[in-house]
Amino acid sequence: MTIDPASSQPSGKPRVVVLFGGRSSEHSVSCVTAAGVLEAIDHSKYDVVPVGIARNGQWSLASVDPEQWSLRSGSLPEVESGPETVVLSGEGGSRELVAHAPDSLPKSMGRVDVVLPLLHGPFGEDGTLQGMLEMADIRYVGAGVLASAVGMDKHYMKVVFAAAGLAVGPYEVITDRQWNRSPEECLSRVSGLAFPVFVKPARAGSSMGITRVTEASGLRPAIEAAREHDPKVIVEAGISGREIEVAVLQGRGNEDPRTSQPGEIAVRDGGHDWYDFEAKYVDGAAAELSCPADLPDDVTTRVRELAGVAFDAVGAEGLSRVDFFYTVDGELVINEINTMPGFTPISMYPQMWAKSGLPYTELIDELITLALERRTGLR
Repeated sequence: MTIDPASSQPSGKPRVVVLFGGRSSEHSVSCVTAAGVLEAIDHSKYDVVPVGIARNGQWSLASVDPEQWSLRSGSLPEVESGPETVVLSGEGGSRELVAHAPDSLPKSMGRVDVVLPLLHGPFGEDGTLQGMLEMADIRYVGAGVLASAVGMDKHYMKVVFAAAGLAVGPYEVITDRQWNRSPEECLSRVSGLAFPVFVKPARAGSSMGITRVTEASGLRPAIEAAREHDPKVIVEAGISGREIEVAVLQGRGNEDPRTSQPGEIAVRDGGHDWYDFEAKYVDGAAAELSCPADLPDDVTTRVRELAGVAFDAVGAEGLSRVDFFYTVDGELVINEINTMPGFTPISMYPQMWAKSGLPYTELIDELITLALERRTGLR
């Protein structure tokens, strides 16, 4: 039975803080991810303490009821700020949750063994939260500071991938200073890419702020839309090819990373030109995953190998989803790595592992086990 989070005397079971919400535009996506995990995690094995982060940055104890954080209500879930704030403390090696409320003394809410950070986007998936947890000497699921930061920034991700010998597609980066100084120069530079292009916030996910542009006249509004999410923008040339994904799971001990069977996303006709936010999270009939993807055996072997190379190239830990394009010429071009992929039961990462023989609940258990086994500090 899951303990009452207010108890300062947790049981001997590993105590897992499920952390979700956050300050990014992917706040609601994070809540939906948490709903799936709270429903599937083995509550007989772990003491589960849900902690939500409101958009204003306040941390507070949250409901353990998955329904509150799911899409079943018909609206996007939201963590609201409350009268009491909780913080993670590593002072004196205590590793505990501490509650703070106006006109009262701080109160210990019990120990923390591991944090499961289900945050997507900046201020959670980008190394900022990971750095805080490292400072507090608290174990957590997933990639560390550098891997999280590189995996969040689509520009530096491509730089690292190219250095590791992976094929990347043509792209241009527009920084805030460049755009403010000379938007015309930026537009001229980007117009050299072959259309269609995808204009993206450099540090966002879940297809937030992304526009598919088919002609030069659409570039300026698309860049402005991306800049609403991030002052740094990346523009990628469209690549004609099949979208192939591989789920990666850290190996035990000194073992190599494990890779799932590759999956393929097919967006069905019905109002979606590409795999956008609506197709990922709202319209359940918009996209279909084929796993294993219908690929030649040598391509299947190769794409799994390359996914492992990408995982190691950024120094990832725990989990990642690696996305590729398989072109008509038979080339595998890497698109991106996602160090905290969508993690609802219908998300591609858990689905690919389920198709590869590792069900959702067991996958959650494996990730927590990896985090508990990982030493804190420099590795």
